[in-house]
Amino acid sequence: MRIAIFNQKGGVGKTTTALNLGAALKRAGRPPLLLDLDPQGHLSSIHGNAPSEANKSLFAFYQDLSPLSALEVAWDDIGHLLPAHQQLIKVDSIFGKGPAILNKLRLGLEAQQAEQASRPVLIDCCPYIGVLALNAIFACDRIIIPVSTDYLSLQAADHITRTLQVLEPVLKRKIERRYLLTRFDRRRRMSDDVRNKLRERYGNDVLDTVISENVAVAESPSLNRDVFQHNPGSPGAHDHKNLLNELSERGDL
Repeated sequence: MRIAIFNQKGGVGKTTTALNLGAALKRAGRPPLLLDLDPQGHLSSIHGNAPSEANKSLFAFYQDLSPLSALEVAWDDIGHLLPAHQQLIKVDSIFGKGPAILNKLRLGLEAQQAEQASRPVLIDCCPYIGVLALNAIFACDRIIIPVSTDYLSLQAADHITRTLQVLEPVLKRKIERRYLLTRFDRRRRMSDDVRNKLRERYGNDVLDTVISENVAVAESPSLNRDVFQHNPGSPGAHDHKNLLNELSERGDL
């Protein structure tokens, strides 16, 4: 199963969701492959020892036709990473938006996964629609849309939903999506308001699991750790374990 984690708004928890869901998978005996498809490279920086050269990053997959398997780096306590580089920002201008480039990541993953078909793939996307995000959408089986509990994030969820609906005729399939509430603060009425509005609009596509506003989730990336390494007894670790359980029960992972 290949899951893209995407929203057209920053600060909603895309990278921490990829990081901690990946760590939960590893602890469940299913180490994933994480792709950092954001030129900002936040996920790669959390790794701590990811290559800093463009020719050892996902940019080489697009520019130099390097196979994905040659670019993987091991990630203790998670699995493997395909690192980003700031040069990825050039992909849009270099390659345009033809069918060949839009399907490039899907074909690359299919070739790579021929020998590792059971390995989950999590794709941390950049927060805008361009070639990189479209590559992730075309390649994935599901999209997780993190929605922080504020009204601007709710508007962003509506916007990305309309974008995905426009793409469905091109893909000739429904783009399965799951809405994940993040930075959820049970003390704030707004958190419940946003959850209720999201459920009214998207029904069962809204996950029951919420990711609580939690210090451990916020702190761990700065220490090059996932939340389970940083504080395995924290609410954040509990939430991400529940997230994996719910996605597994739904057949999404």
